[in-house]
Amino acid sequence: MDELKNLIKTIAFQKTDTPSFPLSSGQKSCFYFNMKKITYLPKGQVLIGKVIYDKIQELNLKPKAIGGLTMGADPISVATAFTSFLKDNPIEAFAIRKEPKEHGMRLQIEGNVDAGDSVIIVDDVVTTGKSTIQAIDIARKHGLNVLCAIILVDRCEENGHQNIESKGIKVYSIFTIHDFKSE
Repeated sequence: MDELKNLIKTIAFQKTDTPSFPLSSGQKSCFYFNMKKITYLPKGQVLIGKVIYDKIQELNLKPKAIGGLTMGADPISVATAFTSFLKDNPIEAFAIRKEPKEHGMRLQIEGNVDAGDSVIIVDDVVTTGKSTIQAIDIARKHGLNVLCAIILVDRCEENGHQNIESKGIKVYSIFTIHDFKSE
């Protein structure tokens, strides 16, 4: 945990004294996390896979798969699936597109999941919770049983955690803004 936190702090986290970073919500913030710098980093993937897998074990969850909205969730899901395989307790990865493909099988969810399967939704950063909620809604529309959502960093700025939980889904955050802003 500490190693991942330090990696995020040194590579992905930025802060300013005045709100300077535009967020997808249209608001501006004094804090910014570019988590793709961590989730696509080999060391980041190893640490994330371990931290998320350990959280699933700590919560005693038994998902068939883990995934979320592409592209924020993709490296988290794959890292966790890889770690789970190494632990001889495989959890599959899946990805959710915002819109179904317009060719081939016209799939909106890629991976080996079917209606009735228990899954965990993951996301790299939550502000409003919009992308996590979209992933939950699409997963449910396809008959998946969403056990919970696990977020790498909760910005604690625009009620994202509460917005997700208003969908009846428990949210677990690995880190919050409070783990970074006071340092």
